Amino acid sequence: MRIGTALVDGAPTLVAQRDDGLVALDAPPGATLRELIAAGVAPAVADDAAPLAGARLTAPLRPGKIVAIGLNYLDHVRESGVSAPERPIVFAKFPSSVIGDGEAIVVDPALSARVDWEVELAVVVGRAMRDVDAGEALGCVFGYTVANDVSARDVQFGDGQWVRGKSLDTFCPLGPLVVTADEVPDPQALGLRTRVNGETVQEATTAEMVFGVAELLAFCSRSFTLEPGDVLITGTPWGCGEFMEPQRSLRHGDVVEAEVDGIGTLANPVREATR
Repeated sequence: MRIGTALVDGAPTLVAQRDDGLVALDAPPGATLRELIAAGVAPAVADDAAPLAGARLTAPLRPGKIVAIGLNYLDHVRESGVSAPERPIVFAKFPSSVIGDGEAIVVDPALSARVDWEVELAVVVGRAMRDVDAGEALGCVFGYTVANDVSARDVQFGDGQWVRGKSLDTFCPLGPLVVTADEVPDPQALGLRTRVNGETVQEATTAEMVFGVAELLAFCSRSFTLEPGDVLITGTPWGCGEFMEPQRSLRHGDVVEAEVDGIGTLANPVREATR
């Protein structure tokens, strides 16, 4: 099932995607996807559900926390000019950075002149995970979606740690929908790519991850609890603008499309902040 959140007459509504359009999930009014996941309720659609006129998708959920992984594709390690990590590099993005499909990535020249794109497979945790073995980890996954780990490179590298440069408002597009885990039999067999203004700048497969999804979930759960509705974003492949010659950065008027096969395409325009 493909589920998410849409604005219907201005109200956030849990929805599922069918061939005939978006329909409301069978859920209490005002319920969020994170609440539904935490309650362990299997998403369902009423038999008589009709397509919702004028529904507009927003971010599918606001995670409790976003756990991010750095340098998790060898080709990205090489283009970054660093050594391959011996264990996963873990950092955080603030949930306040989340936006949905179609919403604008806002570039503030007063904060950054080097804003970059990063397509990533995002994993939505389905039940609490603490010290879970890798062999059991995928059984704790609710579903998968697409993330764009937008990064202010000058802030990221200037600070000496990554959180601020990765967490500026609008710097975590998620969506457009969450695909439940039963529809993704192997998260290590998915193509992913980024297009900027229609030009493909990143293209790879999740098979190229240094640490796979199950290993990442197990590693994180040994250090801290992953809770229902948390999101793990799993790293990006080669093709980031920061490491191109000449260097490229996102600018006002650009459109970024982050795509994962079988999951969907997340498209966001870029606009400059106004003061």
